[in-house]
Amino acid sequence: MVTHDLVLRSRRTVLPDGERPAAVAVRAGTISAVTAYDAVLPAAADRDLGDLALLPGLVDTHVHVNEPGRTAWEGFATATRAAAAGGVTTLVDMPLNALPPTTTVDALRIKRAAARDQVHVDVGFWGGAVPGNLPDLRALHDAGVYGFKCFMSDSGVPEFPPLDAAEMAAAFAAVAAFDGLMIVHAEDPAVLTEPASGAYPAFLASRPPSAERRAVERVIALAERTGVRAHVLHLSAADCLEPLAAARARGVRITAETCPHYLTLSAEDAVTPAFKCCPPIRDAANRDALWDGLAAGVISCVVTDHSPCTPDLKQGDFATAWGGVSSLQLGFAAVWTAARERGRTLADVTGWMSAAPAALAGLTRKGVIAAGNDADLVAFDPDAVRVVDPADLHHRNPVTAYAGRELAGRAAATWLRGVPVDDTPRGALLTRNGAP
Repeated sequence: MVTHDLVLRSRRTVLPDGERPAAVAVRAGTISAVTAYDAVLPAAADRDLGDLALLPGLVDTHVHVNEPGRTAWEGFATATRAAAAGGVTTLVDMPLNALPPTTTVDALRIKRAAARDQVHVDVGFWGGAVPGNLPDLRALHDAGVYGFKCFMSDSGVPEFPPLDAAEMAAAFAAVAAFDGLMIVHAEDPAVLTEPASGAYPAFLASRPPSAERRAVERVIALAERTGVRAHVLHLSAADCLEPLAAARARGVRITAETCPHYLTLSAEDAVTPAFKCCPPIRDAANRDALWDGLAAGVISCVVTDHSPCTPDLKQGDFATAWGGVSSLQLGFAAVWTAARERGRTLADVTGWMSAAPAALAGLTRKGVIAAGNDADLVAFDPDAVRVVDPADLHHRNPVTAYAGRELAGRAAATWLRGVPVDDTPRGALLTRNGAP
């Protein structure tokens, strides 16, 4: 009698306790058993992955899809297809760059309607905290957003303005009242300046590490005062690690993420506006210190901050081009390439890019291979080497800072709830609380 729909076997299965041989059985979209590699498991389909590793589907909690309104930059169909090609089976969409931004329940409904029937992976949504929408935060929380993003400095789009000090304190207090999550773009506008020229060194100087540190110290103080759960987005300045570590030691509910481009690129690499992002990619010594922060657990997550635009907006120079790095399809391979050179394991990288982001957002059925979780799985070839050709990307606009770079690792197959991801969109729209 067939008891499982699918069994996947790998001698390199990445489980919560590390990498080992195992068989993973799937029934009705759920992992029904994790057993010995050679266990007898009656199933409709049984596949031995050979030399391929078996990973939990990656979870990327920092993605700008931009649909509706700026769908020419990136849409749900292209973003989620790119995600699956890179091993990402769940993403959480940021509340800005689409029109309208996700700052009201009505806007969330519009966003969900745009995504419906288009997504190849599972998709959840962040809400936004902007001036004037304090009364909307609880309603958005009840509607199932995973938390609230705010900016301390200019977001780059006029419809998503930053919060001033008083507005940010009020938002933190309001979200603390229902034990929600605040996620913060932390750069102090008082420290930021206009670049003196269009060259990368001038752009880098205009957004110094002190802008991040001062902002992070403000977030820590507010989180400590209000008790809110707070998360620092896309940390680029290693100067922030010391105050974050000290705050966590005091019991402040604060976490931080960084991104593949901060871990794998450096200021010395930044030769075209494809490398421009905010906060900026800093020097190699700073990059090494971020790796130390990951190893120490001060930084918990690695997510892409996939922030695409049309190619014309990446023309010009570092003073005028749109800021954002497109890497949704490439993030895991980029981090794995650098991680293995530093002696890190597939289990390390999977923890940073799957288990930790899932825990951040409260995606309790995602992030690890365990019985009862969604059967979101990736067959990964850790030794495959390729040179990145933008023409191979599923992103709507094939512009990436990784063009021409040699990366190790390739997602050979991706399953969403036990079904191979292909050209048919089968993803679900997720809510934090199961709200419709």
